[in-house]
Amino acid sequence: MFEFAALSYGLLASIILSAAQRNRKLARPHPPLLLYMGYLLCGLSGGLALALGYLALTIAGLA
Repeated sequence: MFEFAALSYGLLASIILSAAQRNRKLARPHPPLLLYMGYLLCGLSGGLALALGYLALTIAGLA
């Protein structure tokens, strides 16, 4: 299950970043769905980082 989640996350990040880079290179505005998915990816990354950091501190006995 973890492999599927990691592969999906990586694929989504690759598609979003390449589309944003192409739009910026062509000086076009980003579509609303691309912005939404980018913010979703950013929030997911931040939330996962906080959750894993808290888990690491809990396991180490510091939290």
